[in-house]
Amino acid sequence: MSLTKCPECNNGVSSTAFKCPSCGVQLRKPKRGFFGKLFKWSFIVFNALMAISLVSGFNAATKDYNGLSGAEQAGAAIGTGLGVMMVITIWVIGAIILGMFVLFTRPKAA
Repeated sequence: MSLTKCPECNNGVSSTAFKCPSCGVQLRKPKRGFFGKLFKWSFIVFNALMAISLVSGFNAATKDYNGLSGAEQAGAAIGTGLGVMMVITIWVIGAIILGMFVLFTRPKAA
C-alpha cells in the first residue's frame, strides 16, 4: 500500500482508497464481484427474454385471427389476455427478485 497524491488537494492518500479523506473527491470506482456481475447479467437477460416471449406470444395469438368465427375470436382474445397476464406476472416477480440480488451485490466503497 503506497501513498499517492490527491488530484484536488495534493494530500497523501492510500493507493487503495476510493475517496480522498480530506476533500472527498472520488479517486477510483469500486468494481462488482463475480456474483454481482452474474446477477446483473442474469437480470438483463431475463428482462430481454421476457420481452421477446411477450412479443412472440402476441404474434402467435393473432395469427389466423380473422379466419375464426365470432365465438372463436372471443375465446382467442380471452386466452391471449390470460396468457399476457401470466407472462407479465412472472416478469414482474422475476424482475423484483433478480433486482433485489443486483441491489444487494452492488459495489460498495470501503
